[in-house]
Amino acid sequence: MGQILSDVTEVLNYQDSKKEADTKRKQILRDMSIDEENKTNLIKKALATQRAKYGAEGVNGANMTTGAVLKRIQDETAEPYDKKRNTNLAKLKSVKQKDATSLLKRLLKHFDDLVG
Repeated sequence: MGQILSDVTEVLNYQDSKKEADTKRKQILRDMSIDEENKTNLIKKALATQRAKYGAEGVNGANMTTGAVLKRIQDETAEPYDKKRNTNLAKLKSVKQKDATSLLKRLLKHFDDLVG
């Protein structure tokens, strides 16, 4: 009887674990979405600032050097967000719930005791 109680408790804990893992995944995805929006806004602001400086200096934005500078600014602004996104993706992969397969196998192993 003690084993049955243990198995039932484990089933209930599995459900809690599953809900907790889902909640963590949703939070990570929400954080990633916010970071992506912040990154986009920051890049737009940095590029607009640089273009305004070029305009004030009378530099045409169409030449190669200007394009390279703008590209560098975009890459530098995005870099910390890209690193954070990679970290969040790793976290997302690591969020796990208890293995339902092993739980099911253990329950089936005791099935005869339950019905017998």
